[in-house]
Amino acid sequence: MIYFVGAGSGAPDLITIRGANLIKKADVIVYAGSLVNPEILNNRKESCEVYNSAKMTLEEVMQVMIPAERRGKLVVRLHTGDPCVYGAHREQMDWLDKEGILYEICPGVSSFCGAAAALKAEYTLPDVSQTVILTRMEGRTPVPPKEKIELLAAHGATMVIFLSAGQIEQLSKRLIDGGYSPDTPAAIVYKATWPDEKVIYTTVSNLAVDGKGITKTALITIGGFLGDKYTRSKLYDPSFTTEFREASK
Repeated sequence: MIYFVGAGSGAPDLITIRGANLIKKADVIVYAGSLVNPEILNNRKESCEVYNSAKMTLEEVMQVMIPAERRGKLVVRLHTGDPCVYGAHREQMDWLDKEGILYEICPGVSSFCGAAAALKAEYTLPDVSQTVILTRMEGRTPVPPKEKIELLAAHGATMVIFLSAGQIEQLSKRLIDGGYSPDTPAAIVYKATWPDEKVIYTTVSNLAVDGKGITKTALITIGGFLGDKYTRSKLYDPSFTTEFREASK
C-alpha cells in the first residue's frame, strides 16, 4: 500500500496521529524536503529508506514507490500541509491507478489553517466574509485566465495567497487594481507553526514595504477578517432558534 500523508503546516506535533503512525511503520518514505519539517521523520524505523522528492522528478518518484510497493513494502509519500492544496498528488494517483496499485490519503493540517492560528483570526466572519479564496499568482507556471488575481480580488472576500511572496510588489498592485482598497488589512505569515514563525500585519498597499526580505515559505492573507468589525454569529444568539435550542423570549 502507498499512503499519501499530509505532514501538517510545520510543527512536528501537528501531524495527525494516523500520519505519525504511518511514518513509524513505513519501509520507504518519499518526502517533500523543501517544505516538510525534517523532525517529522525522527520517529521512522532505522531500516526505513528516505528519499527527498525536492531533488526528484515525477518519474523518479514513481521509480522508487512502485517497485517498493510491489515488494510488499509500506510506502509513505509525505507532502507538506494537506496534499489536496498544491500537493501535485493527482498526477501521482493517476499513475498508480494505471499501474493497478492501491493507495490511501491521510489528510493533514494545511498551512492556511496554521496561518489563521498564528493570526488568532477567523477567516469567515458574519457580514464581513463567508468565502475563503485559496490561490496564487501566476509565475513560471500559469493560472487559468478566469483566476487572475484581479478577478478574484473583485469579490472582496477573504483571500489566502500561496507561493507568491517573491512577487509581493506586483501582487499588491494587482489586488488594488482588482478592487481592494489600499488600506484593506493584510498579513504576511512566514513559516506558519514553525519555531521561526513570523507574523507581519500590514495593508494591501504596504505589502511590499512591510514584507521586504520575505521571498518564500509565506502566506499572504487579505481581507476585513483582520479588522475589528463584524456581526455576532446567530449560532449562539439567544434570540435565534436552532435545531437544538429554542430562542429565549
